[in-house]
This record gives sequence, structure tokens and C-alpha cells, in this order.
Amino acid sequence: MGRNIKQDCQAILGAGLRAVDPSEAVKKYVHLVENDLTVAGNRYSLEQYRNLYVLGAGKASAAMAAGLENVLGERLCGGLVIVKYGYTAQLRSIRSIEAGHPVPDESGLRGARELVALAETFEENDLVFCLISGGGSALLPMPVPGISLRDKQETTRLLLESGASIHEINTVRKHLSAIKGGGLAAAVAPATLISLILSDVIGNNLASIASGPTVPDESTYQDCIQILIRYTLLERIPAAVRTYLEQGAAGEKPETRKRGDPAFSRSHSFIIGSNSQCLEAAAAEAQHLGYHTLILSSFIEGESREAARLHAAILKELLSSGNPVPLPACVISGGETTVTVRGRGCGGRNQEFVLACGMEISGWEGAAVFSANTDGTDGPTDAAGAFADWRMIERAARKQLNPTTFLEENDSYHFFEQLGDLVITGPTRTNVMDMRLLLAVQHDRAEHHDI
Repeated sequence: MGRNIKQDCQAILGAGLRAVDPSEAVKKYVHLVENDLTVAGNRYSLEQYRNLYVLGAGKASAAMAAGLENVLGERLCGGLVIVKYGYTAQLRSIRSIEAGHPVPDESGLRGARELVALAETFEENDLVFCLISGGGSALLPMPVPGISLRDKQETTRLLLESGASIHEINTVRKHLSAIKGGGLAAAVAPATLISLILSDVIGNNLASIASGPTVPDESTYQDCIQILIRYTLLERIPAAVRTYLEQGAAGEKPETRKRGDPAFSRSHSFIIGSNSQCLEAAAAEAQHLGYHTLILSSFIEGESREAARLHAAILKELLSSGNPVPLPACVISGGETTVTVRGRGCGGRNQEFVLACGMEISGWEGAAVFSANTDGTDGPTDAAGAFADWRMIERAARKQLNPTTFLEENDSYHFFEQLGDLVITGPTRTNVMDMRLLLAVQHDRAEHHDI
């Protein structure tokens, strides 16, 4: 019996997801013994604080809140987290509000206003946990005066379709927000603020994760304008947004909170989960399954199709020379690519990556590629990603599917749906960017079983 490489991919992904389970991550970093609270090795005496509250936003924030409730129990006085639809968890003392992602909606706007109103009630002897994860930008839509939710929705949509990186998108978002770019820290002050952060950005830049609501921001209005010019969006965004950013660049609007601002004097931030942790656990599982493993990088970004060509070249090298690791091989990469949407199809960056890579490795017996978003949702679809091997084009031809046409239309979802090669996980309630797997095995020992 040959190796079931598709099933192996699912097992490797599962191991990576377990390593960044939000609830378990909180319990790993936060400990309470009587009145001594330890957070990532830093000690806080609860005798100094009157009340403990929780705020949060992001796809993983409800699961993180569940973990914090498990640690702190009745010490918690309550709180509020905002999550993507379908990503809530069973909570006792902390409320959750579900809202739209990746494009913000009215529920998110109401939730953000309620969250800020709660933050502004905190006093100097209160201790506040802020639970931040990917998705927080869309889930905390609180536009500055003069900018409507519709303006932000349209601006977000244009940026998402332009191929801009998440760092670039969030640079613009935070300059249109009263809560991002350190705004939430200002609302919480003078209370002590502890931010627990699950990173979904390359390099774990705190100012980019959920647009940095509790940390300083070094970007400027001029950066926003340059980003919009780079993607030819300055004349396409809503007029109110363009006017506001231009006024900001001219010094007529307040900047985001910078380093040294008093809002951060009692603010502490800790990353409790990242893409690297996910990849390391995945590599361990791949080794357990008998693969020689290599973590290529957790910094992969750029266009999905370009990244696919690079990864396909690595697969070919594995099969032709046994480099950089011998067969059976599993090369793992992370990070987050982008897609410039030109067609009218349905898909996401991971599905597009697999489609483009699958076309490149056609005929290279023993080659397979798998890519998934760790949050369980790739683009506006119910799939986390997709799987392909060297027989993808052959199998597609039997169903009269032309992969080039699907790629040109950005319609990877419907291509893989018909092949039965979508990766469906459902909401994972975590979010640490993407995991890509390149598997190379002796072709006579490889099998592709639908699961």
C-alpha cells in the first residue's frame, strides 16, 4: 500500500493548528497562584488592582477569552470580545459579538463603539487584558469623524482586491480609525493594559496585527497616500477618504499614537502564538510520518502565482536531485501571499497558489502541494485551501476543466470543488497566516485518496 499523501497533509496541518490553539496558548503564558499573576514570565500582584476586565477583537479572541476565563475564573469582572461570524466560543463572564470579516459591517461598528465605551470606564487601579488576533482590523470598525462605514467598506474592498499586503492595508485602515493605531490603549488609560496577541503578520510586527489598537504606530498619512498611489487606488477610493488622508498629510488631522505617548505608559504586549510555532509543530508531525523535513521560511509574501512558481521549482529540485532534503520530503513554508483580483471567479490566496503550483508540477511524478489558511477560511469561501499533485491537469481534463481558464478568472474554488480537492476545516478559531506543504515521494509509493 502506498503513502496517502493527501491524508498526510491533513494530519500535518492538524498538528500545526493544535500548536497555536488560542485557549491553550493563553493557558501556557498566563498563570495565577493566589494573588500572584504571571504573564510570559512577568509578575503582577493582584493585590494592586480592584477589577480585572477583558477586551478583545479578532478571529481567535473568543477562544482566547475562554482560556483566560479558565485561568482567572471568578477574578474576572467581565468584558467584551468581537469575533468573526461563526468564531464565537462558550464564555461565562465575557460577552462576545459576532461581526463581518474581511469587510466590516454594522455589527462590527456597534461592537467597536460598545467596546470603546466600556474601555473608557476603566480606572487607574483596574487591570485590563486585551486579546488581539488576526481579523481585528475588520472587526473593530470605528471610522474617524467624516468617514462613514460605507466609505471604509469600499476602501477595504479595493485594497483587498489590489494585491496590497496586509501591512499596507492596515496602514491605511488605522489612519481612518478612532480605535486602531494605539487608539484603544488611549481609551483604556490610565488602567494597566496587558495585550495578549496571536500574530497573523509576517515578522510579528505588533503595529500591523489587527492594525495595532494597543501599540504605538510609526506610519503616517503620507505612507497611506503612497500606498494608494502604488496600487492606482487614490482616484478610486471614496472622495471623503481621499480628502481626509490628504488633510492628514498636510498636518490638519491628528496622527495615530506614536512611541512615547502617555497612553502606553502602563501598557504591556506579549505575543503568545505565531506562524513559526505552527510550522515547527507541522514539521515535527511530518517527521513522525516518516518525511525528511525542512522549514523553508515563515516570511513568504507577494503574489500567490509568483510564490507558486518558486515552490514548484523546489519540488522539481527535490525530485530530480534529492536537495535540499532527501525523499520522502516535506518542505514547509508560511507567511501570507496576496492575489490581485482580475477575474470574476471565487477563491482565495491559498487555492490560487495551489492551482498555479499544480499546473507547474504536472507530470512530475511523486510531487504534491497543499496550502491552507490556518483560520479555516481562504478568501470569501468556506474552504481553508486546496490540495494538488502531479496528476491535477490529467484529472481535470477528464472532467473537461481547463485550469488556465480558472486561474485567469481567479476561480480556483470552483476548479478544486469539482476535483474534490478543497481543504474544508470549518472555523478553526485561530489565525496565524498560512501553511504550505510541498511533498515529494517515490511516485510508485504515492497515492491520492479523497478524504
